[in-house]
Amino acid sequence: MQFDFNEQQNEFRQEARRFLAAECSTDRVRKALEGGGFDRQLWQGVAEMGFLGIAIPEEHGGLGLGYLELCAVAEEFGRAIAPLPILSSVYLAAEAIKTFGTPEQQSEWLPKIAAGAAIGCLASSEGERLTEKSVRVAFANGALNGTKAPVLDGDIADVAIVLAKEGDALSLVLVDLSQDGVARKALETVDPTRGQASLTFAGAKAERLGERGDGWGNFQTLLDRAAVLVAFEQIGGADRALEMGRDYALERMAFGRQIGSFQAIKHMLADMYVSATLARSNAYYGAWALSTGAAELPRAAATARVSSTNAFRHCAKNNIQVHGGMGFTWQMDCHLFYRRANQLALALGSLPDWEEKLVMRLAAANEPLAA
Repeated sequence: MQFDFNEQQNEFRQEARRFLAAECSTDRVRKALEGGGFDRQLWQGVAEMGFLGIAIPEEHGGLGLGYLELCAVAEEFGRAIAPLPILSSVYLAAEAIKTFGTPEQQSEWLPKIAAGAAIGCLASSEGERLTEKSVRVAFANGALNGTKAPVLDGDIADVAIVLAKEGDALSLVLVDLSQDGVARKALETVDPTRGQASLTFAGAKAERLGERGDGWGNFQTLLDRAAVLVAFEQIGGADRALEMGRDYALERMAFGRQIGSFQAIKHMLADMYVSATLARSNAYYGAWALSTGAAELPRAAATARVSSTNAFRHCAKNNIQVHGGMGFTWQMDCHLFYRRANQLALALGSLPDWEEKLVMRLAAANEPLAA
């Protein structure tokens, strides 16, 4: 039984690692962090490599490959903590349009996203815990009104998938953000390499994505699929943070010894390895469910999300501890991973929300056994 990516998928992953190692150094990440703005040159390079269109059909300008290839590349974006809207544009917006869009919507937007000519985002939150009853942004007669915040990459996106109230139900709607009826405001965030914004709609022209009233169910499906892909970003970041801690422990000398020889450091690194390895196992389970369309996807996605979120935050935090006082300084790269770990922990909803989903889905799966 195969529990890893096959040879072709691993080659695809290695190609992504080589490209990102050459083109997305931590110096480039720092440039974005320190106010350099969105790196469109890097984004265009990623598009030319075909990474944005991996899971987009060939007839819409993509490579027409599968989710396993996308998972493999997502891990490399996580290792590089790439300052790019991969999550918003590829895992969420493109996936929503591909899954729920009309042929006209797909032919208009998917080729642009695959080519890097358009950036997508998902606008769901309204500043409080999101529930089926909390949505206030309204869609009626082809117009959208209200405010969504925070919206990941909303400051640079060209198109948004918006969860809106339509009558007494919820729908997903597609909005071109270049029109006059849309106002943006950048928001402060723990990880400025992936910006946040508020989007205010004042009679903005919009069109439904999917069927009327299916918005909440389609939104949950979209989150489950994205959770698996983000899990691979998180384990990529966790593995890199572990490697950084290990390398520093072998280089740093104290009392005439490598600090890696001290039991406390050994235990810390061992704990990081265990959490990252457990997360990888759960992410692979999610990748299988996603790639096969298995009924277990909701449960597998929640498991991967919880495990990978915990692992990345654990490894990023302990990497700082291994580095000691130096780890807290601006000059070290440790905080780049800590920032990204916390940003991704909230990107698809909070960890407690996903833990609640996991408990409910596990309980539902066990109901036939209890009966």
